[in-house]
Amino acid sequence: MVKQWWAALIAASSVLAGGEWQNCFNGKNLNGWTVKVTGFETGQNPGNLFRVENGLLTVSYSDFPNNSFKDEFGHIFINRPFTNYHFKCEYRFLGDQFPGGPKWAHTNSGVMLSGQAPETMEKEQKFPTSLEFQFLAQNESGTRTTGSICTPGTYVDVNGKTIKQHVIKSRGTALPAGEWVQAEAIFKNGKVSHIINGKTVIEYSNPKFDDGTPLTYGWISLQAESHPIQFRNIQIKELD
Repeated sequence: MVKQWWAALIAASSVLAGGEWQNCFNGKNLNGWTVKVTGFETGQNPGNLFRVENGLLTVSYSDFPNNSFKDEFGHIFINRPFTNYHFKCEYRFLGDQFPGGPKWAHTNSGVMLSGQAPETMEKEQKFPTSLEFQFLAQNESGTRTTGSICTPGTYVDVNGKTIKQHVIKSRGTALPAGEWVQAEAIFKNGKVSHIINGKTVIEYSNPKFDDGTPLTYGWISLQAESHPIQFRNIQIKELD
């Protein structure tokens, strides 16, 4: 079934502009962004989960209303959709994971590419239908990668082969928590590249919704998955 919010994407595409690098975050407040947290209505920001600290867009559960994590996955969306684009940001993990957070979510976050609009998400929905550019920090095993793709409600082609598994690992070695990492994503005409610190770590193409509908544009959001993280230098350049 084609997503109901597809019509909203088509309508919004008429206001898109292209050309130069645009700053998505002003370093002072969350103007231009919309929050959606699992279990809460669109626009609610429980416990000031997404906040600005020292000029950085910060995910913090320090003031969260619950004492432990109960699937309150959060996403903060840029307020309009994009078609072909080059997105970039820097991220770093810090502090301790919120109690109750799943083991896999330790130093785990990401940016959701070309996803559904926040107002179309159901109240209890955990993740927007999208292409996740996954961010991880290294653990004791030393085997973690960063820059992989996760596919909530979607699938893609890799090296000409359709892949429907949820996580497709990248070639990017994760760095220790606390270190700043530059992440870039290029989405153009059905081809997508994930770039970590200047190195392309995975490429894929022909993204589709689970029902087979081509995914050609959508909203971009940053994640909260129970571990504190900060973002800076959040920019986008439209390519069409």
